[in-house]
Amino acid sequence: MGNSDSKLHFRKAVIQLTTKTQPVEASEDVFWDQFWTDVNLTAQDIFTLVPAAEIRAVREESPSNLATLCYKAVERLVLNADSGCVCERDRQAVLSCTRLLTRILPYIFEDPDWRGFFWSTVPKVGKSLDEGDDGSTRPLAESLLTAISDLLFCPDFTVESHSRTSDGPCDIQSIDSCEFIWEAGVGFAQTPPLNHTHDSNRAELLKLLLTCFSEEMYQSPSDTHIPNPWVSFFSSGENRHALPLFTSLLNVVCAYDPVGYGIPYNHLMFSDQRGVLAELALQTLIVSLEQELVDHSKTSTNLSTNTDTCSATRGENLFVNYLSRIHREEDFHFILREIGRLLNNPLLQTYLPHSCKKITFHQELLVLLWKLCDLNKKFLFYVLKSSDVLDILVPILFYLSDCRANQSCVGLVHIGVFILLLLSGERNFGVRLNKPYSVRVPMDISVFAGTHADLLIVVFHKIITSGHQRLQPLYDCMLTIIVNVSPYLKSLSMVAANKLLHLLEVFSSPWFLFCSPVNHHLVFFLLEVFNNIIQYQFDGNFNLVYGIIRKRNLFHQLANLPTDVNSIQKALQKKRSSNSTHNAVFMETNNPYNTACSEGPYKTTPVQTGTLNASLKAMPRIDKLTETSQVSEDGATLLLQQSDSTHSQSDHSSETQDTRESSSGEDDQVLSWKSKLPLQTIMRLLQVLVPQVEKICIDKGLTDESEILKFLQHGTLVGLLPVPHPILIRKYQANEGTALWFRTYMWGIIYLRYVDPPVWYDTDVKLFEIQRI
Repeated sequence: MGNSDSKLHFRKAVIQLTTKTQPVEASEDVFWDQFWTDVNLTAQDIFTLVPAAEIRAVREESPSNLATLCYKAVERLVLNADSGCVCERDRQAVLSCTRLLTRILPYIFEDPDWRGFFWSTVPKVGKSLDEGDDGSTRPLAESLLTAISDLLFCPDFTVESHSRTSDGPCDIQSIDSCEFIWEAGVGFAQTPPLNHTHDSNRAELLKLLLTCFSEEMYQSPSDTHIPNPWVSFFSSGENRHALPLFTSLLNVVCAYDPVGYGIPYNHLMFSDQRGVLAELALQTLIVSLEQELVDHSKTSTNLSTNTDTCSATRGENLFVNYLSRIHREEDFHFILREIGRLLNNPLLQTYLPHSCKKITFHQELLVLLWKLCDLNKKFLFYVLKSSDVLDILVPILFYLSDCRANQSCVGLVHIGVFILLLLSGERNFGVRLNKPYSVRVPMDISVFAGTHADLLIVVFHKIITSGHQRLQPLYDCMLTIIVNVSPYLKSLSMVAANKLLHLLEVFSSPWFLFCSPVNHHLVFFLLEVFNNIIQYQFDGNFNLVYGIIRKRNLFHQLANLPTDVNSIQKALQKKRSSNSTHNAVFMETNNPYNTACSEGPYKTTPVQTGTLNASLKAMPRIDKLTETSQVSEDGATLLLQQSDSTHSQSDHSSETQDTRESSSGEDDQVLSWKSKLPLQTIMRLLQVLVPQVEKICIDKGLTDESEILKFLQHGTLVGLLPVPHPILIRKYQANEGTALWFRTYMWGIIYLRYVDPPVWYDTDVKLFEIQRI
């Protein structure tokens, strides 16, 4: 039938479903077949022809009809999966059922009374009772997930058929799906031929799978400690395709090439079905990795992913298991190289504007990178083994700089900072940062000649001084990253040194220190940075030493900070009278380096009117995000109790973010942390070098700072400084707060991605709030 006739026929079936006063029996196949037999409609067509209001109406007024529709659609998927979709009519029926369920499921999930429907037991479909299964019933969700998994490896539908015998198509249940992995890469060496139809069919099924997983979006954050049952079953040993599915999803993502043959504007002339598939595969993969690994045996940790020898249990997430067990260097090289290439794709510069396709799923890529580094420590060590980590660092810093003032990109900045925090917990990351930064990417930052460490500091300074106010909770994270790498930074540029001193100038201003009982932590972090560099990397860091000498009044003011009630109230009154906003402190501070560094005032990036944004959960404070380790002389780390970390003097666990501006004990609190300011090393440096510098300037009549820098470059403080303090590293530690943050962020990305057709738009999600900017 023609497309218009097909739409009319389908629309009549929908109207019949919503207007029938009596329940339609499941046995009335003629009625139910109207929804998928001889129906050739796109996903957009079905979303249009099945309005949200009518789905909710049939859910409320004819619940048995909606239940039967879901049951019959799943039944058809199971039957066609069992038969192997041998004809075009069966394949089209599968696509119609897939699109219809994708449309309906969110409206079932949003109603608490319906949430258990798919996990209720119903007569098993697609198989006779004597086929060996124990019992005649199983949850509808399990039947659906099993059918989707089978269909994702269905010859001539989603994978290329191998040679067939004269007896006809082989039984789908007898197929070894490991032979039909979608792409070469980890655990699979063959490159299957590209088939756009197969990619399109895979994408439809993955979108339904993702919709099944999205039940989590309709539960409040307090309920999310309950494992997602859809993910639990899909990633368990009860899914016989778990290994080839994991491998297919990972390889399709890593092997995706948005540039193609390099023909300018090719993405405007041809549809990129592989790009659609890669995005859906990536989202399915990161959601499937959301559950924690349950492994009590602690054995078989050195298995390759191309062997399915693990003992699977229902409680074990095999996707996490497989990811954590990847260990071959060629696999690590493939994953890191391809993720780096994709992350760098939006940075590509071409002579013809917009001639190269730019990917839009970089946020999901960062989540995958996070999970790889967090769940597979061998991969993390491989990443840090060479300068290849810088191919990851540069695009992350680009995203942070580019999105710093955009309210809708706050989550992207968070995930980038989280990854850098995780990397900074390892010594090799700090060492790699000393490599010169020569490849220029388009960033709105100060021009400098230096290393990747300079780039990191300059970008962080830009975020803090001109970023959106919602990024303020990340300040201590960014400074912690700089603290972690500081003992290994051999030579900071003048620009980066001045940025650090500017931050100290800002954060040590009296009204900022007094307006919150935790703001002084930022000063402690910066002082720790200076101490680490002076104690461990004095040679080569003459730019920073010169900057400290020039700005020595900052340190003297800190040492003499008034702690009486009158002084505190006077500083706070200055804040109130200035009616300061988040960035007022940066504009009020007299910063002589702003002009030279071309630093402009804070400006919010324009956001298109009506832009949707998903809310994020509050991020835990840095003491909850990290655990403190002491680095020994041989490079090993020893975990310290937080209370033993005397050098940081932050005392996070005993303080809150209370912003009281007046309290009888406030001056006592200030006096307490002021007495712990680690100023001894810096004061000793100033005591020794300032007279020497002044004498040289007077004796030689110097006015050129280059001569002073040359003197400092060849100077030494050996034997003149206090005994070097131990190096403390704050390593990321997993916790419930960040797990909830990642769940919210991940599902928020996915929700906002699908607006055509709008899978979840205007449904009653509870995991986060949707805001219109």
